[in-house]
Amino acid sequence: MPKGDNAGRPEIVLNDEQRIQVEALAAYLSQEQIADYFGIGKTTWFAILQRDPDISERYKRGKAKAIGAVAQGLLKQAREGDKVAAMFYLKTQAGWRETNQIDHTSSDGSMTPQTVERVIVKAENTDR
Repeated sequence: MPKGDNAGRPEIVLNDEQRIQVEALAAYLSQEQIADYFGIGKTTWFAILQRDPDISERYKRGKAKAIGAVAQGLLKQAREGDKVAAMFYLKTQAGWRETNQIDHTSSDGSMTPQTVERVIVKAENTDR
């Protein structure tokens, strides 16, 4: 087929109102849900993001604003003494992690692992 034949489906382009909605929707919906909201398939949505830098930037900005708002609230809670919020923040942002260390000793020492010695005894020379 010659180029410019307009064969196939027409390209979907978001209007100005929809462009504005993308930024707001990005804070609450997944990309698949945004595609559903606009009545298009997720493949079409991804194609729009790829070919239209404005839509892509609006989506990223909306996500970033939402993440920033939640992170700000989490940090506020951590600073106000919420230990769960503080631990979550430190684990996700400061690389902290929980580890399990098993102590194989008992408080009275009775179950403390003992050193095992291996002694090789030379057999006595026996006459046959």
